[in-house]
Amino acid sequence: ALERLEMALLADLLSTVFERRFRRENSDLVADSRPLKDLAMELVNSVGETCALDLAEGLLSRFSQMDDVGKLSFFRFIATGMDIDPDAVRKALLQYESNPSKASYRAFSDAAEPRRQELIRRLNQVPGATAALVAMRADLMRLGAKEPELAALDLDFRHLFVSWFNRGFLVLRPISWESPAHILEKIIAYEAVHAIDSWSDLRRRLEPADRRCFAFFHPSMPDDPLIFVEVALTRGAPGSVQALLAQEREVLPASKADTAVFYSISNCQAGLAGVSFGNSLIKQVTADLSAELPRLKSFVTLSPIPGLTLWLSRESVTWTPENPEEMKALAAHYLMNAKTDTGLPLDPVARFHLSNGAVLHAVHGDADTSEKGRRQSGCTMVNYLYELERIAQNQQKFATTRTVVASPNVQALAQTAQLSSPDER
Repeated sequence: ALERLEMALLADLLSTVFERRFRRENSDLVADSRPLKDLAMELVNSVGETCALDLAEGLLSRFSQMDDVGKLSFFRFIATGMDIDPDAVRKALLQYESNPSKASYRAFSDAAEPRRQELIRRLNQVPGATAALVAMRADLMRLGAKEPELAALDLDFRHLFVSWFNRGFLVLRPISWESPAHILEKIIAYEAVHAIDSWSDLRRRLEPADRRCFAFFHPSMPDDPLIFVEVALTRGAPGSVQALLAQEREVLPASKADTAVFYSISNCQAGLAGVSFGNSLIKQVTADLSAELPRLKSFVTLSPIPGLTLWLSRESVTWTPENPEEMKALAAHYLMNAKTDTGLPLDPVARFHLSNGAVLHAVHGDADTSEKGRRQSGCTMVNYLYELERIAQNQQKFATTRTVVASPNVQALAQTAQLSSPDER
C-alpha cells in the first residue's frame, strides 16, 4: 500500500512538472490579449485541462492588473452574460416533475446553476487561485454594493466559499512570538478590535506565559490567516481591557489561571464575509486549552459593544461615558432589548456570541477608555460566558425563540436604565 501511495505521489509530481513546462513553452496563451469576457467564455466552454489552466491563469493575472472600472465591467458581464436561463430552468423542472429520474434531475441541476459558478470553479484550479478569488470577491463587495444586479454573483461566490472553507479543511495553528515574521506582520495588520501599535505591543500579547493566540488557516492560503483569537489567562473574568493589556502588569503563571479570556477575535479576509469561522474557532481553542490547562474553569470574552452609542443617539438618549454606572445600565438594556426587524439582537457582537451559545454574563463601565471605545460604546464592555455544558442548549433556545440568555445581574441592571432625557426625568 505504501508503494502504491509513493507511486501515486510521484505520478502527481511528474504531471505537475510537465504541465508547468508545457504552459511555460506556450506562454502566449497566458498573454492572450483578447477581452476578458472572451477568455471567460472560452474557459467555461473549454475541454482540455491544460488549455483551461492557461486560460484561467491568464484571466486571473489580467484581472489583478485592472483598475476598478475594468473590474466592475467584468463583474457586470459574468453577472448577466453567465446567468441562468429562466425558461430553461422552468422546462427542466417540468420534465423532472413529470418524469423524475437521474437524467431529468441532472438536467434540472445543470439549468439551475449559473455558468459563472463553473467559471469560478475553473479559475480555482490554478495553483494559488483561491486567495486570488477571495480578493476578487472583496473587490466585488467593494465595487458592487450599490448594484442589485451583482447581488446574485456575490451569492455564488459565497456559496462556493462555504464549501471550500468548511471546518474540515481548516487548520488551527498557535501564533507565538516565535512564529514567522510575515505571519506576525499580518496579525498586526488584521487586528480589528484593539489595534496593535508596535512590535513591542505584539510581543506583550504573544510572549508572556499567560497569553495565547490561535488562528485558522486554509491549505490553499497557508501564509494568510482567516481568523484569529487573542486569549488572556487570568484569575476571574476581567472588567477592563486597559488592565488586561497594561505594559507593567504582573504575568500570571499559566498553571495558576482559572479563566481563559477571548479578548479579541478578528476576521482577516474581507472576501470571506458571510463565511462563518468564529464558532468553530472558539470551540476548538476551548478544547485545546482545556486539554493543556485542566485548572481552567471559565471561558469568557471581554467584548466591545460597537453599536451602543449609535443606538443611543438614534433613540435620542443622553449618555455620558464619564458616568460608568449609567453607561452600564444603558448597555445592559441595549443588549437585552434592542432588536432588529427579525428579532435578533441589534448589536453584531452580541448576535455572534449568543448564536454560538454564550450567556450575557456581565457588563462593565469604564472598561475601554480608548478613543475607539469611547466613540462606539461609551467605554463599556461585556463578558459573554461559554458554559461548556450549556452551549448546545443556549444555541437551540436562541435559534428558536431569539431569547437573550443573560445572568440575573445583567437582567437586573437592564431594568435600572434611564432612557429618558434629563428634562423628562
